Amino acid sequence: MSAPSIKHILDSFKKQRIAVIGDIMLDKYIFGHVSRISPEYPVPVVEVTHEDHRLGGAANVALNTLSLGAETILIGVTGADANRDILADLCRNLNLSVDCLVADASRPTTSKTRILSQSHHITRVDYESKESVDQHIETAILERFEHIADSIDAVILEDYNKGLLTENLVQNIIKIAETNNTPVLVDPKLKGFFSYRNCSVFKPNLSEMASSLGIVIHNDDREIEKACVLLREKLNAEAIVVTRSEKGMTIYNGKFTHIPATSLEVSDVSGAGDTVISVLALGAASGLDIETSAAIANLAAGSVCQEVGAVPVKQDKLFRACQEYLR
Repeated sequence: MSAPSIKHILDSFKKQRIAVIGDIMLDKYIFGHVSRISPEYPVPVVEVTHEDHRLGGAANVALNTLSLGAETILIGVTGADANRDILADLCRNLNLSVDCLVADASRPTTSKTRILSQSHHITRVDYESKESVDQHIETAILERFEHIADSIDAVILEDYNKGLLTENLVQNIIKIAETNNTPVLVDPKLKGFFSYRNCSVFKPNLSEMASSLGIVIHNDDREIEKACVLLREKLNAEAIVVTRSEKGMTIYNGKFTHIPATSLEVSDVSGAGDTVISVLALGAASGLDIETSAAIANLAAGSVCQEVGAVPVKQDKLFRACQEYLR
């Protein structure tokens, strides 16, 4: 692929308007050094040097589409607590609107605190609720989507099984999107795996697909292909994109395409799936075929894996990767 065509594709991403609906998280990072073991209990003592807050979950997906220039509307639920305030401030500082964030005082803002020493994770502390949202919250989320549904170019449903994407809400969103001929792309988790009937693109990883189908799948092309056929039939999806770790990814939309993993150096895989679904959605919104979108998404994921923690893909870095690998 020539440099001008790569530039044209990436420039086309900036013209899109994307809705990201799903489980929003606040990622907290505590960095420090371990120099001794606690005398109170045999655990490492981390001497803190600094802290960082980042957008996680569906918010990180939104940050990826935003980073590539697309207008992005983030829709989801938070608690009514201090972590919501931190998350909202992060969004505003990044020019990401908080108008479609619904506060629910009955649950905490999902927050994951990671403690690291010399770039190695020591432990993680989670504040979250996995209970499904009630009908009042469902209605509030759906109303926000309906308000923008006829003005967006693609919808991403980002499920981390934190209770927002109920089957009822998912099917209503898909029906509204179908009315507007808007592609719906899904990044699923195990619970509610088959709630996404009639979506455009369904992107599980290998273990999620195997567990949900109740079968053993080795990371082998032939076994993957059989599973993709079965999954596509169950979901009536236009395309299945399976991420396969070191084996890259497989696309099935009536035919199979296997894309090898990049040779980029990997530091941390956090957020790679968020980047993949973001680029796939931008490709669908721009009218790219799924194979081209997936090839670019694969490189985008490789580029974010070079950094520690979940970070959004950078357009200049993605452009260079595409120049080097897409020939």
